[in-house]
Order: sequence, then structure tokens, then C-alpha cells
Amino acid sequence: MITNVKRYEDVAVGEELPELRIPLTRTMIVATAIASRDYQDVHHDPSLAVERGSKDVFMNILTTNGLVDRYVTGWAGPAAVVKAIRIRLGAPNYPGDTMVLTGTVTAKHDDRRVEIAVRGVNEIGPHVTGTVVVRLPGQGIDS
Repeated sequence: MITNVKRYEDVAVGEELPELRIPLTRTMIVATAIASRDYQDVHHDPSLAVERGSKDVFMNILTTNGLVDRYVTGWAGPAAVVKAIRIRLGAPNYPGDTMVLTGTVTAKHDDRRVEIAVRGVNEIGPHVTGTVVVRLPGQGIDS
């Protein structure tokens, strides 16, 4: 039996997701770039990142996408099915900072899809903004 399942009927438009603070370490930024097979030097070589105009290595979009997914599914529970993630990047995520993810339910649809506006901010400003759509189980539906 799966516990901690967010049901469609229990979600309201305007509901705010709990804040998630993610410390941004050099190891995390480099390891997740390599794990996602992103070998662009700006994601793992500090001196080349600086040479190319950045202040340091910075997080790639694949990592950001994964963190947004983790944030929403952590709130929704293991029975949620991610239907879409639409994000835009803004300020880079650099080592030593913290990204704070927040979200708000913006819409509910009859087929149990729920839209969540998501925002991730660091000390520079918004790193990621976008929308995640998940399908939630309904009352009496075992998942």
C-alpha cells in the first residue's frame, strides 16, 4: 500500500507547495552534468567556464529539469504521473548558493490533471520558471 498520495480531490487551485531549499555544491553541479552526459566544459571546468565569461561552473538545464520534477513529485506523491514540464532558465545556479523552489496550483482539469506554476530562485534572481502538469489519482483509486 502506497502512503503519502496526493489525491486530485484534495488539491485546490491556489494551493501553495512547501518550499524546497537545495544547496548548490560544486560536486552536485559537476556530477549531475556528467551523469546527464552533458560534457560542456562550462558545467565542469571552473577555469574554462571563467575563460568563457562565467564566474564559475553552472548548472545545466537537464539538472534543473530533474530538480523541478523532484520538487513536484515530492509534493504529489509516488502515484502522480508527470504529463509535462515546461521551464525557462534565467540566472545561473553557481556553486555555494542555494536554490529555493516554490510552486502554486494554478489549474485543475476534469481528467485529474493538475497544473503547478514553479519558480526556483537563487541569490542572483530567478533561475527557473515554468509549469508542471501532473495527473493525480482520484478517490478510491489505488495506485
